[in-house]
Amino acid sequence: MKDWSLIVVAAGRGSRMGGVPKQFRPLGGYPLWHWSLALAEALHAAGDLRECVLVVPPADPGVETTPPPGGVVPVVRVEGGAERGDSVLAGVRAASGAWVMVHDAARPFCSLELCRRLQAAAEASGGAIPLVSVADALKKVSGGTVTPLPREGVFGTQTPQAFFRERLLEALERSPCTVRDEAEAWIAAGHNLTPVEGERENFKLTYEGDWHMAELMVAPPQKFRVGHGFDIHPLVPERRLILAGMTIPSPLGLDGHSDADLVAHAVADALLGAAGLPDLGRLFPASDQRYKGARSMDLLGRVVDYVRDEGWEPEWVDVTLEAQLPRLGPLCDAMGVALDDVLRCGEGPCCHVKVKSAEKIGALGRGEALACHAVALLGRRKSPRTGEQ
Repeated sequence: MKDWSLIVVAAGRGSRMGGVPKQFRPLGGYPLWHWSLALAEALHAAGDLRECVLVVPPADPGVETTPPPGGVVPVVRVEGGAERGDSVLAGVRAASGAWVMVHDAARPFCSLELCRRLQAAAEASGGAIPLVSVADALKKVSGGTVTPLPREGVFGTQTPQAFFRERLLEALERSPCTVRDEAEAWIAAGHNLTPVEGERENFKLTYEGDWHMAELMVAPPQKFRVGHGFDIHPLVPERRLILAGMTIPSPLGLDGHSDADLVAHAVADALLGAAGLPDLGRLFPASDQRYKGARSMDLLGRVVDYVRDEGWEPEWVDVTLEAQLPRLGPLCDAMGVALDDVLRCGEGPCCHVKVKSAEKIGALGRGEALACHAVALLGRRKSPRTGEQ
């Protein structure tokens, strides 16, 4: 087992985000500092770490600061101070390893590989820090004047920072508690540092935008499926023309066992196909008199329920009507709203309806029939019947 301690600094106030200190906010279902504890567990399991020193707020923050049960790495819990320098000093004093890595709890994505490179560099030179190159152009603003700054040789500093413990302890005890990181105290004491290439993913969660990015990184992968539906019906006298549940003024209507709403039929088959369920004709067969004259939008509502029971959510539906007559273009938006009401996507409109002319070709072009295509996108949001993702 390597003689290293990982010091996780979780004693800050996190004032830029307001509310609960950021190191205790949940990320992926766990308090943020748990991600650094998981790093310590992985290092310990690999033989690269003897202990983790957890530096917590000096007063009760109203949140849990006790490591969860089931861990293997030894955890030393110590109270921090008013400033970051005080907290780091308390952590270094509590550490028993000959070498220490000091890590911010607000950096949840540090890798094992980075820690190992820092350990190797520090053991060779006494101290090592991870640096990342600055990608943005730099400017200095003073008195309302903007001045360009060269970025050559300028780097951003990350954690963990790795040191020989006794030298770091001496450097911190001689430095003011307001030093921004351990490297400043180390350099002020006259020690050399070895730069190690950092990792872009190892960013610090400082602002709300950082938090949103982190949530995206830990979110479970979304699964999608696509389905296609098609329906065609002849136009006949003495039938109402019903599309997306709307009665359309027309001398001709669509012939069928139900109300022959081919828009609802096409959308239903697209949803069923994407979910891998039987098609509309098998679920509601024309041979079943219960569905004679049935309102197809009601059947579509049942299909949406079937799809959700399988753990799928409608994300988007695109509908294309093929019609020479009657003119349906002005009704597209209203049909989309009617379909949205049945799909119940929850986050704004999720259905788009458009009409294409048959260009006077075939039965559609002669006004003898209408046809409809629908493409549905489903997203996997929970597993079937369990509610788990």
